[in-house]
Amino acid sequence: MDRCLTSDIVIDSRGIALEGLLAVPEPVIGIVAFAHGSGSSQFSRRNQQVARALNAAGLATLLFDLLSPGESRRDEQTAEFRFDIGLLAERLTDAVDWIGQDERTRGLPIGLFGASTGAAAALITAAGRPLAVKAVVSRGGRPDLAGEALATVRAPTLLIVGGRDTQVIELNRSAARQLQGERQVVIVPEATHLFEEPGKLEEVSWLATDWFRTHLGAAAEQGTGGGPRW
Repeated sequence: MDRCLTSDIVIDSRGIALEGLLAVPEPVIGIVAFAHGSGSSQFSRRNQQVARALNAAGLATLLFDLLSPGESRRDEQTAEFRFDIGLLAERLTDAVDWIGQDERTRGLPIGLFGASTGAAAALITAAGRPLAVKAVVSRGGRPDLAGEALATVRAPTLLIVGGRDTQVIELNRSAARQLQGERQVVIVPEATHLFEEPGKLEEVSWLATDWFRTHLGAAAEQGTGGGPRW
């Protein structure tokens, strides 16, 4: 990577302004949009660490808030938005459409990185934008919350789960069986839900980078990054 250009951006999602940070390395082979969950934001330390690894590998990243500032303040008190998977998916879908239209990112193959409830939003978006979304990675996610959309997801999907996150492992395995495209469940030994143990988030970053470089790179070579989004 020669350099990475960063820009503060605002995505208009049906009248709601969503703030974010776009980072585009040069050269670039694709872009990954992040969908956080459980009350997190674009400033998630874990997602930022993964994003830096992706940037170093030639992948652009879009870290953005799925909720407006007012919604975030309300969610801190009620937690009503963080589990509204339909709303989160709607916002992420609008971000995918924004990527397809912005001059800095138009034509790039798109990947989605979802954490916690954001993983379900990522899979619903992948189902709704099958020609745009070329790969999905879930970190400690709840893909099961995508419901019926799982059966229509064809984007190659990597589900990363901590070995100590025992309650979520089987949920991920069950969700993987419903996916229609290439899929893989990777258990990171001795890791808990947030991958806070030494070296575990680095392992997540490596797995995600390899998955996105493989699948977004293939899409770029085939010239299928742009075009219709649905």
